[in-house]
Amino acid sequence: MSEMENQRVEEVNISQEMRTSFLDYAMSVIVSRALPDVRDGLKPVHRRILYAMNELGMTADKPHKKSARIVGDVIGKYHPHGDSPVYESMVRMAQDFNYRYMLVDGHGNFGSVDGDSAAAMRYTEARMSKIAMEMVRDINKDTIDFQDNYDGSEREPVVLPSRFPNLLVNGASGIAVGMATNIPPHHLGEVIDGVLALSTNPEISLPELMNIIPGPDFPTAGKILGREGIRKAYETGRGSIVIQAEAEIVEHDNGTKTIIVSELPYQVNKAKLVEKIAELVRDKRIDGITHLADESDRNGMRIVIEVRRDTNANVLLNNLYRQTAMQTSFGINLLALVDGRPKVLSLKECLYHYLEHQKIVIRRRTQFELNRAEARAHILEGLRIALDHLDEVIALIRGSETTDIAREGLMAQFSLSHEQAQAILDMRLQRLTGLERDKIENEYKELVARIAELKAILADEEKVLDIIREELTEVKEKFADERRTSIEAGFNLIEDEDLIPKQNIIISLTHNGYIKRLPIDTYRSQRRGGRGVQGMGTNEGDFVEHLFTTLTHDTVLFFTNKGKVYRLKGYEIPDFGRTAKGIPIINLLQIEKDEKITAVIPIREFTENWYLLFVTKHGLTKRTELPAFANIRKGGLIAIHFREDDELIAVKLTDGNRDVIIGTRKGMAIRFHEKDVRSMGRTASGVRGIRLHGNDEVVGAGIVQDNQDVLIVTEHGYGKRTPVEEYRVQSRGGRGIKTVNITERNGMVSSLKTVSEEDDLMIITESGVLIRTAVSGVSQMGRNTQGVRLIRLEEGEKVGTVAQVNIDDDSDEHTGDNDMPEEHPNGQIENNTTTNEEE
Repeated sequence: MSEMENQRVEEVNISQEMRTSFLDYAMSVIVSRALPDVRDGLKPVHRRILYAMNELGMTADKPHKKSARIVGDVIGKYHPHGDSPVYESMVRMAQDFNYRYMLVDGHGNFGSVDGDSAAAMRYTEARMSKIAMEMVRDINKDTIDFQDNYDGSEREPVVLPSRFPNLLVNGASGIAVGMATNIPPHHLGEVIDGVLALSTNPEISLPELMNIIPGPDFPTAGKILGREGIRKAYETGRGSIVIQAEAEIVEHDNGTKTIIVSELPYQVNKAKLVEKIAELVRDKRIDGITHLADESDRNGMRIVIEVRRDTNANVLLNNLYRQTAMQTSFGINLLALVDGRPKVLSLKECLYHYLEHQKIVIRRRTQFELNRAEARAHILEGLRIALDHLDEVIALIRGSETTDIAREGLMAQFSLSHEQAQAILDMRLQRLTGLERDKIENEYKELVARIAELKAILADEEKVLDIIREELTEVKEKFADERRTSIEAGFNLIEDEDLIPKQNIIISLTHNGYIKRLPIDTYRSQRRGGRGVQGMGTNEGDFVEHLFTTLTHDTVLFFTNKGKVYRLKGYEIPDFGRTAKGIPIINLLQIEKDEKITAVIPIREFTENWYLLFVTKHGLTKRTELPAFANIRKGGLIAIHFREDDELIAVKLTDGNRDVIIGTRKGMAIRFHEKDVRSMGRTASGVRGIRLHGNDEVVGAGIVQDNQDVLIVTEHGYGKRTPVEEYRVQSRGGRGIKTVNITERNGMVSSLKTVSEEDDLMIITESGVLIRTAVSGVSQMGRNTQGVRLIRLEEGEKVGTVAQVNIDDDSDEHTGDNDMPEEHPNGQIENNTTTNEEE
C-alpha cells in the first residue's frame, strides 16, 4: 500500500505550478467571465440569461414571470456560479439608466439612478424585451455553434446571432486579470448606419465613419465635451472623453437665478451628487447656493439649485462642474474577445468583426433553409412519381404483406429513396384528389425556385450583404430613437484669448479669500482726510487685503502664506459690482483650507534676467529667476521652503539691480542691495534679510527706485513719507534703523511701501471702507516722527491693507504695489480707460 501511495505522488516545482495555475485562472476569467465577445457584445452570464429566457418561453409577447425562475434555470443549467451575480446582471439589463436599449423587460423594482438596489428576485418579474428577440432571432436555424454546458447535460450557444451590433449599442464594462474593458453605449441607428457604410465601402476611413457615428450615446444623455478623445478611442481603441451634465440657468422676474440640472453623466449616482453639492456648500468650498432640492419624478430628472442674488450663476455652475460629478471623465477601452482572444479594437474593427459574424449567420441560415428545402423537394419528387404511377403504386402496396416489403418494393420498382418511399406510404388518401395533386406540383415548383435562390445567395457574397443590409435596416426602423447625448465640438479648457478684449481691470482679494475684478474707473480719487466710499461688501471680520490693477490677458501669480504659488489669467477672475464681495478664491484655485493668499503679482511675460524676491514674517529673504514660475500646474507649485511657524509676507518683482527695504511691525527697517541675496532655486529657503528683536515681525517690503519715498501707514490711520535717502544701505541680516515713532496715538506699523508722488494710495479698513488719495497729499517727514492722519477711523476700527496705483491719464498705468521699474514690460499696462475724478 505504501509503495502504491508513493507511486501516486508527483513532485512539482511550486513556482512553476503557481504560474501555470494562475495563468489558467486568468484565462478562465478573461474568456469565460469578464470580457464580451466582439460578435454579440455579451459576456457569458448575459448570453446565458437571454438563452435561458428564450428556452423558457419568456419572450416579449408572453406574460412576465418571476425573476427567481429565470435565475434558477440559468444557474441550474448553464452558469455554475452564485445566484446573486446572475440576478444583478439581469437587473442591469433591465435598467434604462445603464443600458441604452434594454434587453430585459422588468416588472417591479429594478433599482434607480440614486443607487437604490433592486427588490429581491422573488418579488420582481421579467421577460425578454422586444429588441432582445433580435439577439436570438434565427438561433434555431443552425446559425451559431453550440457547446456542452458545465456538466455535459445541456447544450448552450457559444455566441448569439445578434441581429444588431450589441457590443457598441449597449457597451460593456468588465475587469479581468491584467486587463479591463470599458465600452460606452452608442446610438442604434448610427451604429447600424456605420455597419451599412462598411459593407458598401470596406476601405472607409475613420473620419468618414465618424461622420456617421459621431460618438457615444449614453442612456442618461448629458453632453460630451470635444471630439479629440472620441477620435483617439475610435482610432486606437483607447481614449478618454469628458461628459458634462445638462444644466440650464433660469432667470426669474425678481432678479434671482436658478440652475436646473436635467441630465447627468453616465453612471453618476444622483443622490450622492446632491449630497456632495450639499457638503461643498456646508464646508463653504462653494458659495452662492441658497437652496438645493431633488425634484425628479417619473417624468424625468430635475435637480434645482437656487442661486443667491449677488452670485454669478455661470461661475457657480462652472465650479459645480469642476468640483462634483456633474462633469466626469469616461475612459474608453474597446477590449473584446476576438476568436477567443482578448484584443483592443478600433471602431472600424468592431464593425468589421460584427459584419463578418453576420455574414456567417446569414450563410448558415441560408444553408439551413437550403437543406430543408432540398429535403422537402426530394419528398415531393417521390410523391410526384407516385401520382404519375398511381395504379402500380396502389397495387404494389396492396400486394405487400408488411410495410417494410412495400417500402422495399417501391424503392426497387420506381428508384425511390428510403425517405421518398416512406413518404408515399404515409400519404393520406385525400392527397389523391386533383386539387391536392395541383398543390403538390405548385409547392414543388416554388421549392425549385427557392433552392435556386438560396444557392445563388451562397454563391454571391454581395447577395449576402444585401440581406444583411435589408435586415439591419428593418431593425433600425423598428427600434432606433432620437440621439440623447449631445457632442459639443471644439471644447478646450483654455479659453480663446483672441475673443476676450484687452481691458484694464482692478482685482481685489479679501482677507477671507473673496476675489473679484472690476473696471478701472470704479473708484474715484479723493483729497486726504476724506471719509471714503464703500469699496465692497464684506462679511463681518473680513476686509480687503490685496488690490491691484492689471490687464485681462495678464497672468496673475498668487503666493500663499504656506509658500506655494498658483496662477490665473485676468479674464478668469469673475466680474462683480463695486459693492459685491466676490467669489471664494478656493472656487478658482486648488488651495488648501489653511492656505491664505499673501502676495499677488500680475505678469505680462516671464522674461529672463528678472527675479521674484521673497520676504517672510521671520525676516528671511530669497531671490529666484522669473522664468522658474512660467509653468505652474493646476494644483500649484512650491515657491519657497521655510519652517512651519514662518509665513510668506511679500513677493516683489525686480530686475536684479535694486535695493530692498524691509519694515517691521515695531517700526524698524533695513535697506540692502538685492545682490546680497544670491539667486536660488524655486524651492530654496532663503537667507536672513533682517534680524528681528523679541516678538517683532516683518509687515512689508519694497524695491527702492530713484526719487521715491518710503511710505509708512500705521494701524490707527496715520502715515508719512520719508525720502529713501534717509535709509542708508546696510549689509543684509542686520537689525536695521528706526523708521517711525510708535505711540498709542498712531499704533503699530500696518504697512511699509516705496512710493512716488505720481502714485495714488488706496487705504482699506478692516470693515471694507476704502479711501483713495494721492501720495503727494501725504506729508513728507523724517524717520523719527509719528506721521499725520490719512483716514478717519471709527472707534475700534483699524487699517486693514494699503495698496498703491500709478495713475496718469495721458500715459500707461501700472500697479505700484509690485514696485516694478517703469521700463519693464510687466509694469506697463495699456490704458484704454480713464479714471473718474469726481469729488
